[in-house]
Amino acid sequence: MDMPKDEAGWKKKLTPEQYRVLRQKQNEAPFTGKLLSNKDSGSYTCAGCGAELFNSKTKFDSGSGWPSFYDVAKTGAVKLEEDNSFGMQRIEVTCTKCGGHLGHVFDDAYDQPTGQRFCINSCAL
Repeated sequence: MDMPKDEAGWKKKLTPEQYRVLRQKQNEAPFTGKLLSNKDSGSYTCAGCGAELFNSKTKFDSGSGWPSFYDVAKTGAVKLEEDNSFGMQRIEVTCTKCGGHLGHVFDDAYDQPTGQRFCINSCAL
């Protein structure tokens, strides 16, 4: 999948909602994403560049309103960075390949194998 070289190219490639999330680091409203209740088997890839990010085997219902995964598809698929926006301390999850904002990760999934909850925007996948 070709990646745009500038923001004008990203605006052409992505839907307005995808652009807002992936490029402007916003989030879709909770309980609105089309993949929240998805139970299909397979891989979840980045809507921006097609990189494999998550697998259905690690998807779980966290009750948070966003698709949640307890692990990434493979080491290095995502990049984690501190995010102190909106007066909160969180860890942002971005696609390593294109830098698109995917969501945030939290260490509160006590009932999952890794203890982590990757809270990911549906439109980013």
